[in-house]
Amino acid sequence: MRKALVAGLCGLVLLTEMAGRAVGQENRTKDKNTAEKTADKVGDKAEEVGDKTKKGAKKVAQEAKSAGNEVKAKTKDVGDDVGDKTQDVKDATVKGVKATGEKTKDVSAKVGDKAEDVKDTTVKGTKVAAKKTKAVSTEAVAKGEDVGHKTAKGAKSAGNWFTRAVKKIF
Repeated sequence: MRKALVAGLCGLVLLTEMAGRAVGQENRTKDKNTAEKTADKVGDKAEEVGDKTKKGAKKVAQEAKSAGNEVKAKTKDVGDDVGDKTQDVKDATVKGVKATGEKTKDVSAKVGDKAEDVKDTTVKGTKVAAKKTKAVSTEAVAKGEDVGHKTAKGAKSAGNWFTRAVKKIF
């Protein structure tokens, strides 16, 4: 629009210049006819410039409208693409969370099984240890009783020896 307006103004200035020269060069006897002719020419040229300016302004307006529609369509396409990508990301996230949940469920079941196995092994080991401890303690008690009897017997014989020795001395 600016180009058309500048072109129109330049054309108007040139026409005015040309009209001024024509008036200066014409014969003085024909002033009225030449002046009228020059005025008509300038008027016609001004009208042409106005028409071209209008035409240029309409063309600029149509191009702006077309560009606006194009931008609107591209914006809509980009918005749709963003929406699609967002949906894809959401779907992938849900799928990943479900897979993680399933894996966690499987792992926790295995951990539970292992914990139960450890518990069973611990109970079995404790029972075996208790039986062994009972057997060892029973044997220790029996040995302790044997040692106690032998100690008592030895103490008696030592006490008898001591008593006899004291009696011989005194």
